[in-house]
Amino acid sequence: MIRTVHASDIGRVRSVNEDSVWTGVTAHGYTLGIIADGMGGHLAGDTASRLALESIRDNLDGLAPGLEGEALSTALSNAISEANDTVFNQAASDDRYHNMGTTVVSVLLAGQSGYIGHIGDSRAYIIQDGKAKQLTDDHTLVNELFKNGQISLEELDTHPRRNVLTRALGTDEDIKTDLLPIKLEPGEVLLLCSDGLSNFVSAEHLGKVAGLQEISLKERADRLLQLALLAGGGDNISVAMLEHQEEAAVPESKEWDR
Repeated sequence: MIRTVHASDIGRVRSVNEDSVWTGVTAHGYTLGIIADGMGGHLAGDTASRLALESIRDNLDGLAPGLEGEALSTALSNAISEANDTVFNQAASDDRYHNMGTTVVSVLLAGQSGYIGHIGDSRAYIIQDGKAKQLTDDHTLVNELFKNGQISLEELDTHPRRNVLTRALGTDEDIKTDLLPIKLEPGEVLLLCSDGLSNFVSAEHLGKVAGLQEISLKERADRLLQLALLAGGGDNISVAMLEHQEEAAVPESKEWDR
């Protein structure tokens, strides 16, 4: 069984929460998780992330039952492309939303297997035995500089242009979505987050907290938010967690935020 939870906090600096986050089950039983981190300032960023999330969720809610493998990859890719059209067209039709855009990281599962779709610097991690492994590759200027050998690993977190994206949803008419297969084994957790978490909490701490199976998934999500807040809370913070639990290990439903 896949259990899910999601949580978000405005942080200690921002006046508006431009993140949108959702986890749940579609009409035909697929498990879906989405995080979008908007950009473009007050109103625009908030609108971009909300439109993207609602478009992806609504599109996949009607997904026909029984799909698996590459069919799930195609469905998720198409949903993200349609979300891009929605955000791009809204920005083009209203000057208030000029240049707005959003990151997106989303997962679509049939049972315990499926695909992650990703644009921008919101991330997906797999949590195994208390350790976090990053699955997605940030679409940022500094990451490109690092991969090309122009800056060191240590400079990634301190570079003055570390927040510059090379790819986002809604900023261009055509987009490229990274798609990754995922299979959750019993006890594993898939963690999706905005950079308000990953920029302030180390992968080591993400793994330790997200892997605490002796407490509920909701408590783990809340603890992650608190860690980011304690580290300064310099951005909006959002997290979505999906855990593969064996039936015997599932506590009563009141423990879970669905």
